[in-house]
Amino acid sequence: MSIQKVFSFWKYFSNIPLGKAFFSYLIRFVNPYTGSLGACIDVLEKGHAQVLLKDKKKNRNHLNSIHAIALTNLGEFTSGIAVLGSLEPNIRGIVKHISIEFLKKARGTLRAVCKCELPKINKDTEFMVYADIFDVQGECVAKVSVLWKLGLFELEEK
Repeated sequence: MSIQKVFSFWKYFSNIPLGKAFFSYLIRFVNPYTGSLGACIDVLEKGHAQVLLKDKKKNRNHLNSIHAIALTNLGEFTSGIAVLGSLEPNIRGIVKHISIEFLKKARGTLRAVCKCELPKINKDTEFMVYADIFDVQGECVAKVSVLWKLGLFELEEK
C-alpha cells in the first residue's frame, strides 16, 4: 500500500468519531512492529505529526517507567509519518541512524511531536528529523534524532 493511500485513509478517518483510534489500529497491519506499541496518531499533516502513547504495562521497564526502546520507537514512528507524509510519490525513505536523549523518566500518557520541512529531493539526500516526547505536564522527557535517507525511485507503469 502506498503512503499516499495511507494518508487518504487518514483524511477520511480523522474526521469521524473514533476515526483516529481506528486508523491507528489499522497501522498495526501496515507496520506490525510499530503497531505493537499501541500508539494513537492525533495529528497528521504534511511535515507534522503528533502521536499519543498511553502508559501501559507492556511498555514499562523495571523502574516503572516507559521503556527506553518504546520511547525510541515512538520517536521514530512520529518522525516517519511526518517525513513520509511529505514525500512525493517517486521518493522513498529509510532510517539511516537514530539516537535518543533521555531527559527524565517517562510516565503517564506521552505525546511525541515532529515538525519538519523537507528539501527539494532530486538525488539521494540525508535529512535529519527531530521528534520530542512530552509527558502530561508538558515536560520534555526525551529527544529523538532520526537521520533519513531519501531518494528517487522509478514508479512502476500500470
